[in-house]
Amino acid sequence: MNAHRGDDARLRALLHDVQRGARSVDDALAALRQPPAAAELGFATVDHDRARRCGQPEVVFCQGKTPTDAAAIAVEILRHADRVLLTRADATHAAAVQAALPQARWHERARCVSVLPDHHALHGRVAVVCAGTADLPVAEEAAVTLEFCGSRVERFTDVGVAGLHRLGPHLDAIRAANAIVVVAGMEGALPSVIGGLVDRPVVAVPTGIGYGASFGGLAALLAMLNSCAAGIGVVNIDNGFGAGILASQINRRCVAASAAPKDLP
Repeated sequence: MNAHRGDDARLRALLHDVQRGARSVDDALAALRQPPAAAELGFATVDHDRARRCGQPEVVFCQGKTPTDAAAIAVEILRHADRVLLTRADATHAAAVQAALPQARWHERARCVSVLPDHHALHGRVAVVCAGTADLPVAEEAAVTLEFCGSRVERFTDVGVAGLHRLGPHLDAIRAANAIVVVAGMEGALPSVIGGLVDRPVVAVPTGIGYGASFGGLAALLAMLNSCAAGIGVVNIDNGFGAGILASQINRRCVAASAAPKDLP
């Protein structure tokens, strides 16, 4: 309700400026096409300028938010964006969002909810490599985030170091990606292995999966930070979303570079 009042006040001010000759009709049209920088909902301030600054609209982190609040934020984002992503959602968040936005999709394993435009194009290629089935929620969060950002994703699941022969058949396909997200728990060795076999950026994601001495993912995090393989960047424990955003930015640059005119010799 407060957001609509703000829109009314903005429109009145624009019309008044046109009426008194302080602004041209074309200027007013340009201003109307530009969304407000932020919308105040009382419990949240929605950043409508995020897409212009960062390339993607604001993403809703649902943990700690009520289902009603998460749904209201998603609806507000879609007033000025063509897509929205909600992360760390549970079934109650998903139900509330789908009640307000029937086109929303619930990615249960990834704990995400997304609304995408009808013709959502995917470009380039990012490999998401998951060490074990128990790491899949984090890997899927990364994959859903990548697809939300417009990246084509190829998934490689349960190819961890406990059975390293499972990785070999997929190496050519993994090497063909513009960026590689590697998700692993326990001792977190898989990113180091892959980092020593590819010439692509590797985004390593430690997970909290493991027995007591894994310390909730700290062992995997430190192993990845101490990797002797070059070209590996490490995000925080269980941060599939952050890995997806980083890999999508790399992929976007690669796609843009491949489409740019080549200098003649």
